[in-house]
Amino acid sequence: MKSLCVLASLRLCVFATLLITATAHAQRARELGIPQNGTPGPLNAITDVAGVEVGFVTLIRGDGKLEVGKGPVRTGVTAILPRGKTSGVPVFAGWFTLNGNGEMTGTTWIQESGWLGGPVMITNTSSIGAVHHGTIQWTVKHQPVWDWSLPVVAETWDGGLNDISGQHVTAEHALMALDSARGGQVPEGNVGGGTGMVCHSFKGGTGTSSRRIRVAGGDYTVGILVQCNYGSRSRLEVAGVPVGQEIPDLLPCRVPPPDGSGTSGRGARPCTAGAGMGDEDQGSIIVVIATDAPLLPHQLTRVARRASLGIARMGGIGGNSSGDIFIAFSTANAGANPDSGLASATFIPNDVINPVFEATVDATSEAILNAMLAAKTMTGANGYRVYALPHDRLMAALRKYGRVK
Repeated sequence: MKSLCVLASLRLCVFATLLITATAHAQRARELGIPQNGTPGPLNAITDVAGVEVGFVTLIRGDGKLEVGKGPVRTGVTAILPRGKTSGVPVFAGWFTLNGNGEMTGTTWIQESGWLGGPVMITNTSSIGAVHHGTIQWTVKHQPVWDWSLPVVAETWDGGLNDISGQHVTAEHALMALDSARGGQVPEGNVGGGTGMVCHSFKGGTGTSSRRIRVAGGDYTVGILVQCNYGSRSRLEVAGVPVGQEIPDLLPCRVPPPDGSGTSGRGARPCTAGAGMGDEDQGSIIVVIATDAPLLPHQLTRVARRASLGIARMGGIGGNSSGDIFIAFSTANAGANPDSGLASATFIPNDVINPVFEATVDATSEAILNAMLAAKTMTGANGYRVYALPHDRLMAALRKYGRVK
């Protein structure tokens, strides 16, 4: 991670999280020995799909009592570029929403045209506008032949830990996230748009995974990136084990300030023995699915639907207050969008598409788990505290049910 403190222009400490190839990182599901289906790519990340680049800006400032417009700040921006920063070639895409209490801009044109012409951005609920503006500015600068832009910007709500109404994300932060995008290892947990997110009442955030598959005589990769901010504790399952029931404590709670003032936007009780907020399915999840398998837009819509099954495997139900929105794109068929004349494209026949579906399900659930394993305990606005998933107790639960030795 490379830290850049920009105090004069942004008046905020900004961590521009660059992708790195170093091995120092939080333990992930496979490193802990948690059984997972399928074969991952070399990095087990969305960037295993050739050409995909990911960048982050992470915003963290202040502690204590919430003052709208001042903080505390626990938020950020995530940028996913299907063909990297240097290419303006669009990709075939499709999208799906399991439950629609959320937003992903630009999807009506994807549904109409089957094309995604720029990056996929993820931030918090109240910052879609700023990120939208910044993405247009970046597109105009880097792809001047485009005279219009309908950016894809998705969101989840981080108003428990973050001063979300203060709208601390700016257009410049979107530009920074895009400019920082790289291939290689992808940071996870409390980074980018996932900085202030909560998943199954543990600290959530950004996670990724990938799968290598062979289909229709070719070798391909499916990569997933999630912003995980959904789910109840009681339904959390890992490798078929009811982990949420085995770890019913460590629920989000509030560390009272010295003067006794302040309340949390999520109504958490004080962090005393046995206390915590109620266990409800709330929040949202964004899933970005990348593949180099040749697929048409309607097939990618089918792929996007399968993310629902990976979420369900972890215990998600698509609750009423959840915004569960997924987008899938294919980097194949780069020449399928000519300026004139006939276009042609190759695609995998529907009769043999199941390996793509299976890879999507498996990598989605693993990406969610990786997000939770990487995330660290965080205390934010009004002392609202969200605990990290304890690795030792997770492994103890898996041993109890015979899933690991």
